[in-house]
Amino acid sequence: MRERKTSDWLPTSQKEVEARGWAELDVIFFTGDAYVDHPSFGAAVIGRFLEAQGLKVAIVPQPNWLDDGRDFKKLGKPRLFFGVSAGAMDSMVNKYTANKRLRSEDAYTPEGRIDRRPEYPTIVYSTILKRLYPDVPVIIGGIEASMRRLSHYDYWQNRLLPSILIPSQADVLVYGSGEKPIAAIAAALQKGLSINDLPDIPQTVTLRDEYFPQADDRVLHSFEACLKEKSKQAENFRHIEEASNRLKTGRLVQSTENRYVVVNPPYPPMTTEEIDVCYDLPYTRLPHPRYKDKRIPAYEMIRHSVTIHRGCFGGCAFCTISAHQGKFIASRSEKSILKEVKAITEMPDFKGYLSDLGGPSANMYGMKGRNPAICEQCGKPSCIFPVVCKNLQVDHRPLTSIYQKVDQTPGVKKSFVGSGVRYDLIVNRYEDENCNQAAQEYAQELITKHVSGRLKVAPEHTSPEVLHCIRKPDFALFRQFKKLFDRINQTFQLKQQLVPYFISSHPACTEIDMAELAVISRSLNFHLEQVQDFTPTPMTLATEIYYTGIHPYTMQAVYTAKTQEEKLRQRQYFFWYNKDYKQQIIQSLRQLKRPDLLQKLFA
Repeated sequence: MRERKTSDWLPTSQKEVEARGWAELDVIFFTGDAYVDHPSFGAAVIGRFLEAQGLKVAIVPQPNWLDDGRDFKKLGKPRLFFGVSAGAMDSMVNKYTANKRLRSEDAYTPEGRIDRRPEYPTIVYSTILKRLYPDVPVIIGGIEASMRRLSHYDYWQNRLLPSILIPSQADVLVYGSGEKPIAAIAAALQKGLSINDLPDIPQTVTLRDEYFPQADDRVLHSFEACLKEKSKQAENFRHIEEASNRLKTGRLVQSTENRYVVVNPPYPPMTTEEIDVCYDLPYTRLPHPRYKDKRIPAYEMIRHSVTIHRGCFGGCAFCTISAHQGKFIASRSEKSILKEVKAITEMPDFKGYLSDLGGPSANMYGMKGRNPAICEQCGKPSCIFPVVCKNLQVDHRPLTSIYQKVDQTPGVKKSFVGSGVRYDLIVNRYEDENCNQAAQEYAQELITKHVSGRLKVAPEHTSPEVLHCIRKPDFALFRQFKKLFDRINQTFQLKQQLVPYFISSHPACTEIDMAELAVISRSLNFHLEQVQDFTPTPMTLATEIYYTGIHPYTMQAVYTAKTQEEKLRQRQYFFWYNKDYKQQIIQSLRQLKRPDLLQKLFA
């Protein structure tokens, strides 16, 4: 690989802009993350995508928001618009734990420093830009903006908030994967349209003084009505989630502070050709030279990884993926994937090991509805809960073939699968025996060749009631997968571990549910490590239940642990084997009058 020059990256300073001979920029992006020119970093993808449209694009990573605004002034005014994103994660999840404690490291910042981005960067950056350049359009996007496009509960402020368009003062919000809508906005502005005269571009949200109804609009309860009655917010959520998961839907409209938030329907899922374009762009795959010799934790994790698809049809209650990327899978071509793998093998620091070959869920590659007409009528959030949809083409053979061809690439010693494997897709019995055979072959390929000693999967819980609320399959399927995992390991004389992820304090979960989880995990010889306490994040089913106390699909009350004491009492059961927790657990189970669980746990 040739030695890289600074000009191989999108410019981040006036000096770098001048080095390209540019007198003016078309678009300037501000991001809460460090600038890593890699397809796992959103600002790099959008910047490169617009660059491919012939636009002059620059990125200002992690601007200083506390001084006189010099970082926001240094590149001047763009010809078309400013783009703003908080980064690859919601800034509050990135900054705080579930107990609202400050995290010790920011994975998307050089050396993990925690002081390089504000809370809610989308709002902070956008308002500064609007103050400095009131005549320049500001387009906000990314996970933070996307999940706050309508009224939403904010866990860190413990209150219901209106669309982020209002406090940010931005002109347009782009939700979901932003390549197509941002390109459409740029094209419209290039034609001379003002930001206020844009057509109804899919996957965008605008704030309007007047509302002109369309036939298929869904008018939601107003923000003010939701403030007065939590049940209104719950009712809204169901409509929002169903619209997010439909191939064809109308606009969503919510009255807020005497104005109207209008959410245009999403674009159709990307075709293979379209998603290939996004990943075939000329990324350096490296942090910008400004970070020379500095460690960026998130980059260390993904530098030798390959994303092979977007989207997830799991529909888990606490997850933002389907609400952001959608439930329909957009899969890259084999050619595009192998091209990226070859580029990684040419990196000077590559030692032959791909850290991850996957997507939001590892084994959904190439899966889609057999009959598209059925999918067009469906608004269900999950294609595999409560049962696997019979219209879903569940064939693991294309994915198995990808794994094998990647490993045959010169320079690749081994490729690992580090992202979540849906074991229910593997152990489920299908009417088509070819699919059953393909799933078994995939399992063998995965477990024997793509596990780095430990395979992490996410049953999340053991309680049927909690799992139903999470939208996860019965724990019996995890037991089936464990048997399969153990059998393959024994057959091939491997000594690998199965590592389950579990969650506490999720809506519908009680302390007794956690005690029973501890008993079951003990019986399976698990000393749990990969655990988390439920953190409410905007625009997820679990968060709506947490805030409203109501399940949006049944309108029935659901218990959720909320106090610090309730959460800690649930979390302690993960660590029943730790002597520091033993006496507290014994005391808790005696108070709950469950000596049977006490006996099973400490017999």
